[in-house]
Amino acid sequence: MNTHDTEAEPLTALHAHLAAYVAAFNAGDAQAVDRMYEQASVVVPSPGTPMTGPARVAATRHLLSWGLPIEATPRHVYVSGDIALLIVDWAIRGTTSDGIGVDLSGTSTDVVRQGSDGRWRYVMDNPFGTALAPERGSGTG
Repeated sequence: MNTHDTEAEPLTALHAHLAAYVAAFNAGDAQAVDRMYEQASVVVPSPGTPMTGPARVAATRHLLSWGLPIEATPRHVYVSGDIALLIVDWAIRGTTSDGIGVDLSGTSTDVVRQGSDGRWRYVMDNPFGTALAPERGSGTG
């Protein structure tokens, strides 16, 4: 940020980033959604299951295939230089074209970074925030 930037400018840009994500998701535009992520980003589609690379892209495309809109409302936005933490309440609800009812919602904890081009991109996208991961065994015994 240069000396002419105000503290409100990153917040405005981050709200615009979230609005652009929602618009791309609701349009079913997988390429536009993918451009909202850094190349090496991580998405956690279910607690305890981080995905990167092609698996991350496939997880997003799976959600888009339902053809259901997402609603997202920022709860908290914290900025430190070119890094930000977004706490966002979200929901995907409706019936898919296959007749499957969907009622998903949560509070995400997302980390985004501002690139040299000024655009914010997801580094970590954790839609279920602090939800506990399923137990996988104690690792002892």
